[in-house]
Amino acid sequence: MTDRTPNIPEVVEEVRALFERYETALEEKDVAVLDDTFWRSPHTVRYAMHENGYGFDEIHAHRVRRPPGPGLKERRLRLEILTLGHDFAVVNLEFKLRGRDLTGRQSQTWVRFADAGWKVVAAHVSTTDPEPVW
Repeated sequence: MTDRTPNIPEVVEEVRALFERYETALEEKDVAVLDDTFWRSPHTVRYAMHENGYGFDEIHAHRVRRPPGPGLKERRLRLEILTLGHDFAVVNLEFKLRGRDLTGRQSQTWVRFADAGWKVVAAHVSTTDPEPVW
């Protein structure tokens, strides 16, 4: 049976460190680290603010085209990390969007692979809409 124990402290800290490494790489436009964070698979998906990346190659192409400079995040509002067992994690970040009166949301699904270590297999970045849809 697979262990699904929630938030084993050492696993949470391992994922937190990888998330922080990714966040630093975003600010510095370190494409090598950004690429290393994501699963090199045609099944990997990343929805971002102005593009959708289907598969590692598309995600990489967006990374290369993105201009350097400060990212979207002015400040963090809330970071939530949930790990289940030793090989699965979800990271959710709520943040204040730089220069806009909007709240951003970022989510990442992480899986530990035997041959590659922890990798993001799905990610999403969006903002909340100040007007309710319904």
